[in-house]
Amino acid sequence: MGTSKRCSILLPLVFFIIFRENSRTTVFGFTGNNEQKVEAMHDSPQFSSELRVHDLEDDDDWQMVGKNGNQFVVNGQPFYVNGFNTYWLMVFAADQSTRGKVSELFQQASSVGLTVCRTWAFNDGQWRALQKSPSVYDEEVFKALDFVVSEAKKYKIRLILSLVNNWDAYGGKAQYVKWGKAAGLNLTSDDEFFSHPTLRSYYKAHVKAVLNRVNTLTNITYKDDPTIFGWELMNEPRCTSDPSGDTLQSWISEMAVYVKSLDAKHLVEVGLEGFYGPSAPARTQFNPNSYATQVGTDFIRNHQALGVDFASVHIYADSWISQTISDAHLQFTTSWMQAHIEDAEKYLGMPVIFSEFGVSTKDPGYNSTFRDTLIGTVYKTILNSTKKGGSGAGSLLWQVFPDGTDYMDDGYAIVLPKSPSTSNIISLHSTRLAIFNSMCSWKCHWGCKKKDALETLLYHDEL
Repeated sequence: MGTSKRCSILLPLVFFIIFRENSRTTVFGFTGNNEQKVEAMHDSPQFSSELRVHDLEDDDDWQMVGKNGNQFVVNGQPFYVNGFNTYWLMVFAADQSTRGKVSELFQQASSVGLTVCRTWAFNDGQWRALQKSPSVYDEEVFKALDFVVSEAKKYKIRLILSLVNNWDAYGGKAQYVKWGKAAGLNLTSDDEFFSHPTLRSYYKAHVKAVLNRVNTLTNITYKDDPTIFGWELMNEPRCTSDPSGDTLQSWISEMAVYVKSLDAKHLVEVGLEGFYGPSAPARTQFNPNSYATQVGTDFIRNHQALGVDFASVHIYADSWISQTISDAHLQFTTSWMQAHIEDAEKYLGMPVIFSEFGVSTKDPGYNSTFRDTLIGTVYKTILNSTKKGGSGAGSLLWQVFPDGTDYMDDGYAIVLPKSPSTSNIISLHSTRLAIFNSMCSWKCHWGCKKKDALETLLYHDEL
């Protein structure tokens, strides 16, 4: 899209923000009672019409997400991410009675400015399986994934598609081992998923099937579709049978290059939780516990594999440190994030997305105020990197659900219409990132003083 058109879209948003600042209802740096200011802003009709994040991007900009150093870019513009996880979208889309929940979710997520969703592009050998056996697919379930991709595009949401699970849910590496045993292979560990050549070939065949899939609703091949942000090799890979990390490193190196050989356009990430391993002993101090060093992953080394474009980190203080809610969770979250942002800049030269983070309502001492504080802590750490042009490229909540899906809730689900304070925090962060993503357009009719004034608003330290 041309520069002048983008300016015409951005200017009302800018003037609205400046107006709010001058009237002391500060959008980017709160004054007075923060909660009241947020509520006042969201009650305003201007918020719904002028701060709609996806209004800053139209179809001309619906291009492939790329990378420039430690930033994501779209159409030459920075693309900082505020996103979420909802892993079960394909399964819900496969049933007409629940398919509407997919659209409902995307609509609600879009309304608070969320622009990226991470979800599963696998379901191996389980109920309503996508892959019933190696290279044998249920076409109706594949059509359900087609629907998820096409519906995401309607709401200007891009997808990170994960290709297999480390865990047993939805099949995972254990299902691949079962298939191997059924074929007569002598397998003794689920970790042989990473090392046995036949199981590697099963995985590659699945990757090929997904990337070469032609969407039955859009007629666009997945590997050519800008709606897909990128490919995730595996959800939370671990190989505890080889704490040295060599086995997993070999698998990552082979699979990242294989994905790139089929699809050079899309970005690739591993799907790691972010634990430091033997290649960086000085950094293991940031791990949540000593066990994290023994699971066969190695944050820096794993992300140095050829074909890996950006880093992923998960944040679960309530699982890794202590279940009981405490300020220690916030302290860990900040130091964990800062360490990985620093390493992404110093050693990797790539963006890092904190692709899962949240807190469970089942934790002792849980309350919604703490959840909001945790989310705010993550967002503030991202913004502190953003304002310096650093590698902190975004975050994905675990997880956002539409109403009426409580039976899928693992304790972390956020139902936006039922969580107004959390929705407000998400909206504010989305707005900040959307304006930053449009900074390159300020060269049109904007002088340095005006640009500096807006940056002051955007980067106010208070959240």
